[in-house]
Amino acid sequence: MEDRGLTIPSELGRISVSPAAIAQIVGRVASQCYGVVGMSLRGPARERVTQLLPKGRLGRGVVVRNENGAVALELYVVVAYGLNLAEVAATVRSQVTYEVERLTGLRVASVDVHIQDVKRTA
Repeated sequence: MEDRGLTIPSELGRISVSPAAIAQIVGRVASQCYGVVGMSLRGPARERVTQLLPKGRLGRGVVVRNENGAVALELYVVVAYGLNLAEVAATVRSQVTYEVERLTGLRVASVDVHIQDVKRTA
């Protein structure tokens, strides 16, 4: 994540939103999508052990970048076994885009969903 915030111009000045705040929004929205079991740490499968992140650390499974004043997002998720992965990813992409734009006022340039693992649910 970048350290500098993304800014929104307003008639009274500027509003800065930190990448950490955006990552928390993205993590919470994604974890509530149907089929998403949790967020995962990023990185290639052979170099990490898939680890579900606890509720308070959902933002660690998200990368936020500033692309020409818009937000570019990368999410690392774990999906429930037996579901259509493309459908789950499309739902996550749609929900995250809508909520980030609604809650922050920033434009979302892209949302890349990386499915890190598939888990059976009880």
